[in-house]
Amino acid sequence: MEYAVQLKHVTKTFGKVVANKDVSLDVRYGEILSLLGENGSGKTTLMNMLSGIYYPDSGQIFVEGKQVEISAPKDAYALGIGMVHQHFKLVDVFTATENIALGLDKKEKFDQKAVKAKAAAICEKYHFELNLDQKVYEMSVSQKQTLEIVKVLYRGARILILDEPTAVLTPQETEKLFQVIRNMRRDGKSVIIITHKLHEVLEISDRVAILRRGEYIGTVDTKDATESSLTEMMVGEKVELNIDRTEPVNPKKRLSIQNLTVYSREGVKILDDVSFDAFGGEILGIAGVSGNGQKELLEAIAGLQPAAKGSKVRFFGEDQEKPVELLGKSPKQIRDAGIHLAFVPEDRLGMGLVGSMGMIENMMLKSYENGHSFLTDRKTPRELAEQIKEELHVVTPSIQTPVSRLSGGNVQKVLVGREIASSPIVLMTAYAVRGLDINTSYTIYHLLGEQKEKGVAVIYVGEDLDVLLELCDRILVLCGGKVNGIVDGRTTTKEDVGMRMTNLKKGATRQ
Repeated sequence: MEYAVQLKHVTKTFGKVVANKDVSLDVRYGEILSLLGENGSGKTTLMNMLSGIYYPDSGQIFVEGKQVEISAPKDAYALGIGMVHQHFKLVDVFTATENIALGLDKKEKFDQKAVKAKAAAICEKYHFELNLDQKVYEMSVSQKQTLEIVKVLYRGARILILDEPTAVLTPQETEKLFQVIRNMRRDGKSVIIITHKLHEVLEISDRVAILRRGEYIGTVDTKDATESSLTEMMVGEKVELNIDRTEPVNPKKRLSIQNLTVYSREGVKILDDVSFDAFGGEILGIAGVSGNGQKELLEAIAGLQPAAKGSKVRFFGEDQEKPVELLGKSPKQIRDAGIHLAFVPEDRLGMGLVGSMGMIENMMLKSYENGHSFLTDRKTPRELAEQIKEELHVVTPSIQTPVSRLSGGNVQKVLVGREIASSPIVLMTAYAVRGLDINTSYTIYHLLGEQKEKGVAVIYVGEDLDVLLELCDRILVLCGGKVNGIVDGRTTTKEDVGMRMTNLKKGATRQ
């Protein structure tokens, strides 16, 4: 069979860090290849070399049997290689057609009508659902992703690389995307998917290539693989993939949110009359398509986001005779009121940690609120930093290295470890395992389960529905800023939650 791409002994280093070491793998035409590996295993770096963003230090790249030099993205496009990145590269105020036209060769005459006609033909051929006159800022995440794929196909790509394509899609949107990918495979194209979702790998791909710590481990036929066999290849040891979910014991109400409404600075209603209770001893999951108010919900509870008149967020403590209203209080005032609320925000370095500081100083930010002096007490934060580094396997040259120099996954470990160590009564996490490898993800799930068993009210905002269904006791579904059901995590289905996320199903809620 003709190879679309062959990588031979490719190595890439960044200073002392070896991202890829002597990697050799091949991709065939008319196949879907999944590229699997733990966080930091070099998957995206390898594909960035194929798409012209990085240049290999050594090794060779062959396209259709001929050795090639790919030193810029335009070289990759000329060879029929296109990559859709995890973070979209679109101009918000332009239409779909205008975004497609931006990528045209400068020598080509700009004819918007012709661009639209050609793009419409591509959409029809592969069954894309895309309004070419719609502006990007009006699009859903899945529509933006569709536009990125059409952009790449418009430029003549025969080899497509998709980086974490289902990260923020509902099950229904994922199934649509998979159907499109299968249509492209039928058309003889090569599709490479970088992903960490094992069940999707088994569903969509023909073969799976595994990287471990920058090295190529091997390629297996998907039909011969299982979740446990792939995980073993990824991490080099057997990993138990079951999340141990215990039944809530003596749940106590810790938060009561009533009629919570939040507006953006521009006056757009982001949360609309949201009401629910959170209990100590349970994990409450928050599901929803990205941008449906999950971030604002947690920030409003944490005192970081103002709410509209009539909203209530009340905290029920162990020793308090009556609940404390959190709205109107700053995070410091919430702490001063003796309320142990921990928050792991979505924006790790912008809001959670100070990037220029090391692990010790970032631990001190938390201990400072307990009355410790910045000048005198460095012992406790140092011990905590060492403990988190060891228990969560944080990869850092030193606990004094600025956390901005760590990988996204390691930054998240520092943040989650610090918040859990503060002995909260309510623990809120936004995308706690985003960017983490499978081993560390399960460590985090285990930590959240331990907090639940200690009687902590855990609120978990997640994007992987399989995890939400395995980890959470109840799941609140947000759609368009409204609550579209509170369902039992043990009895609901992925399809039911996905339909509620997209408003295809409405139904009674349970508190």
